[in-house]
Amino acid sequence: MEIHLASLLEGARQAEGTVVIVDVLRAFTTAAVALARGAAKIILVAEVEDALALRRRGAGDRCMGEVGGQRPPGFDYGNSPFELSAADISGLTLIQSTRAGTVGAVAARRAERIFAASLVNAAATAAVLHRQPPPRVTIVAMGMEGKVRADEDELCALYLRNLLEGRQPDRDALRRLILGGAEAQKYGDPARPHFHPQDRALALQIDTIALAMAVSREDGLLVARALRV
Repeated sequence: MEIHLASLLEGARQAEGTVVIVDVLRAFTTAAVALARGAAKIILVAEVEDALALRRRGAGDRCMGEVGGQRPPGFDYGNSPFELSAADISGLTLIQSTRAGTVGAVAARRAERIFAASLVNAAATAAVLHRQPPPRVTIVAMGMEGKVRADEDELCALYLRNLLEGRQPDRDALRRLILGGAEAQKYGDPARPHFHPQDRALALQIDTIALAMAVSREDGLLVARALRV
């Protein structure tokens, strides 16, 4: 298995082989929580307007996501794993639009296969890839809005590479490094209540969700489904 690391939106555009799009805070932590709570599938879109249009035409039941970290007007849920952890979504089709994770998945047009990942399902993602090891894996750390590198995504990409190569890094050390990063510092700031501290806490529960998120095209839509380990 040949493993490559890439970053940001341009990295997603250039990624080849089996591509793993990483967004820890918070898109693909939120998606993993939603699927673990019984959501049937998640349609990934780049733009808020696309999500709302899909819900209007009945392609999905609920919209979740963010612009600038906040829930867009008309959306049912924000981009919050804490919020989704208490939502009644069993059997529903969700539509997700964020400024990094879902945009990266949409941009990965050269990929043969796509997975969505974060720290909560890193081990599950590695386990699924180990079942039938692809010749080339590209792990893309999406960062802040796909434009600026973020510690949590870069470190998650490195963690996942280590798992794929048969090593088990120190999870506590990984958490400490992320907590010192700029993105993690937003959570719990009273001036920015949309960055809930429980979102950060859930995102750092490393390897606690035993499902990978396989993304494929279905009837022209990019759809994430759970592959349970």
